[in-house]
Amino acid sequence: MSSPPLPEPAPLSTPEPAGTTVLERERVEQPVEPGDHERFAHYVRKEKILESALSGDPVIALCGKVWVPGRDPGKFPVCPMCKEIYDGLRDPQDGEGDSGK
Repeated sequence: MSSPPLPEPAPLSTPEPAGTTVLERERVEQPVEPGDHERFAHYVRKEKILESALSGDPVIALCGKVWVPGRDPGKFPVCPMCKEIYDGLRDPQDGEGDSGK
């Protein structure tokens, strides 16, 4: 016994749009300068930061790096040596004695 033939399937209809939209946002580029990829955010004694901001003189980080601060430290990773010194695992290299906690 054979079964009757199946009816032809109905053609697929195109679904209505679901009301999605594309939101565009303004992209804000932070300028990257040569050497930024090898830079770190360093720990410096608080009083030295204020002094440098007023005088423009360079500061010495706990790890010994000397520079004039001018960039947002939030966009760089923390210097591993500064972190170890701050955490008490190493002696400071800034010529100031203890870690200044």
